[in-house]
Amino acid sequence: MAVSHWLLTSVLFLLPFTTQQQTGCSVNNSRPSVYENNSPGYVVATIHMEPDFSVRIAPYSPDGSFFAIVGSELQLTRSVDYEATNLLLVSLICENSVGKTNYLEIQVTILNMNDNSPVFAQGNLTVVVPEDTKVNATIVAREDVSASDADMDTIYYELTTEVTGTDGYFAIKGVNNPAIYLQKALDYEKFNFTTLVLYARDRPMDSPEMTNTANATINIHIEQADTKPPWFKPCSFINTEKSICISSGYTGTVNIYEIPMKPITLQPGPIYAVDPDYLLNEKIVYSIVGGDADKVFSVDADTGNLTMNKAATSLDSYLLQVMATQVNNIQKYSVASVDIKVVSKNNYPPYFKTKIYNGTVFVGLAPKSFVFQAENPSTPLMITAEDDDFTEKVNPGIEYYIKNSTDFIATKDGLILTNVMLESPKTVTIEAVGKDTVSMQEASTVIVVEVIPATGVAPSDKIHTAQDMAILGGTLAALLLIALIFLGVMIYKQYGEPVKHLIRKKFSKDTSGGYQNQSYEQDEYENVSTKQHETSENGSVRSMTHVPEQPELFLPSSNTEETDSLPKTSIASTVIFDQEEKEEEMEETEEETEHEKEVKSILKTDRHVANDGYKAVWFKTDVDPDAGEMVEVIEDNAADGDNDSDQDLQKNDNEEEEEEDDYDKDDHHRGLGVSFASESSSLPAAAVKVDMSHTDAVTEEASYI
Repeated sequence: MAVSHWLLTSVLFLLPFTTQQQTGCSVNNSRPSVYENNSPGYVVATIHMEPDFSVRIAPYSPDGSFFAIVGSELQLTRSVDYEATNLLLVSLICENSVGKTNYLEIQVTILNMNDNSPVFAQGNLTVVVPEDTKVNATIVAREDVSASDADMDTIYYELTTEVTGTDGYFAIKGVNNPAIYLQKALDYEKFNFTTLVLYARDRPMDSPEMTNTANATINIHIEQADTKPPWFKPCSFINTEKSICISSGYTGTVNIYEIPMKPITLQPGPIYAVDPDYLLNEKIVYSIVGGDADKVFSVDADTGNLTMNKAATSLDSYLLQVMATQVNNIQKYSVASVDIKVVSKNNYPPYFKTKIYNGTVFVGLAPKSFVFQAENPSTPLMITAEDDDFTEKVNPGIEYYIKNSTDFIATKDGLILTNVMLESPKTVTIEAVGKDTVSMQEASTVIVVEVIPATGVAPSDKIHTAQDMAILGGTLAALLLIALIFLGVMIYKQYGEPVKHLIRKKFSKDTSGGYQNQSYEQDEYENVSTKQHETSENGSVRSMTHVPEQPELFLPSSNTEETDSLPKTSIASTVIFDQEEKEEEMEETEEETEHEKEVKSILKTDRHVANDGYKAVWFKTDVDPDAGEMVEVIEDNAADGDNDSDQDLQKNDNEEEEEEDDYDKDDHHRGLGVSFASESSSLPAAAVKVDMSHTDAVTEEASYI
């Protein structure tokens, strides 16, 4: 029981005087301290009494009911609560048998203990927060979420959330201020409800002392607000919060000079916009705001259907700008593009001539592998849609795709490929679509694909992918290039020099205006040209010569001494012309002027002395000593009785005459051939006469063995 302030003061003032005056009883501490929540029987003080004295609690003691005297101990009879009282007063009467009495006053101070937890006025609170609430705005006031503590301790607060994904949106203003405010802008699309838990502690969170804690639950309901402009559908989100969705626009086609009776078909769908604040779902209206200066098109304000007011007169495209606006707030709007292509009329839709395609593919192949024809496993499966609007029914604007399966894909050219690795044998029926990207018309067909176990594949039936074929083609191309280079080198080595020689001769002829043998330039003035023959390993003597514009005989040498120095048994010698030189000489012969002399054959036995420029070789038996011509006879040093040599020489003479006759009939410019043969003896003496004329008649005598 609490003691009034004035009474307590008076007692405390009189107590020392009374104690000092009275004798017989005493206590060791008249002002003890006791912690609250004590156990009953707690000893407050020990009483010391003189002999023949006794002690009792005065009936007028204010808090006498809390105490009891047990022997010489003053004890508390019940637990004391600091929050109920913090001071107890008790009076003791000490007396003896003769009536001698004294009084003791004891003041007990109750010490506080942390024995009470904080208490919230509302343990469960519900709050509705509009979606468009400004950041930093207070959503729960301090007085609504403050806690009290009977121990009068300072309260420390902490706020947490129990709903995943809602962290960071709400916070308290301070560790000792539990007012809750909005820390981040709300989005109804992300969440529309969350639960917060507010903790109250009578000690700091990191305190080692015993801490009492209380908590309160705050339920937050998000109320959707009109925060977003309309979205054209379909659209794609461009941020992780999914708060912005952008449409890629619409496309369509119309025929030139025609007005369709129905709304224009657009891709990927009709013009359509929604209010992303779908609970509010504000009404939206449509209008064309650009790209239609001639007012060719109209859009229905309520439905968004696009129609034509008049026909298009050119094949130019239209890029329309269509705006969707909220009726309640014109500032909430979006704009989408509509690309309209004007095309010539399409009379026929595409179609598949083959209604069902059958294909096969093996288990375990890598993605993007070919599906092959069932009837021809070595040929990739290709679907083809025809269009009667085009020549040969080939529409280059058709593209292909698979409609009802993700295991397969179709290329733009109609090849069917796997999209995943097929793991088990099965039969798959898929729908393939061929779409005219200009007219937007479609045709569909069915493909039945038999997935075959990989173990059924023979080594000869190995499936090659497009990558394998590309590598093989590159390898073959490289080998072909190497072969061509090698062949070119071989051809150059074999025919390079003759070709270059012919080119040089042709170029020289074209440049000079006619063929000219440079080796005869000097001889034109000397009237005689000579060149030594080269002797080969087999003893033959060969000479290459060209016929100049003024024909002259090209002999090995006119030097008698050199001729005499030759062996008596020299073998056959032949003067020939190359085939190419013959052809060149034939062309030059046709171009010779009339004053040029004709070259006669030298292998003649008859003599023509009247023809100037005539060249001839004859034998001694044919020489007429009386002709008066300049003839030098070379005496034969061989034996006169060698009949074999004479016979051989006569045989050679006959063969030479036959050859000369043939040459005269064919062409006297084709070539000259002289052949002399001897087996074991030397040739008989022969006379060689050479008549050469150019501008003056010049005769040279030569001897040849």
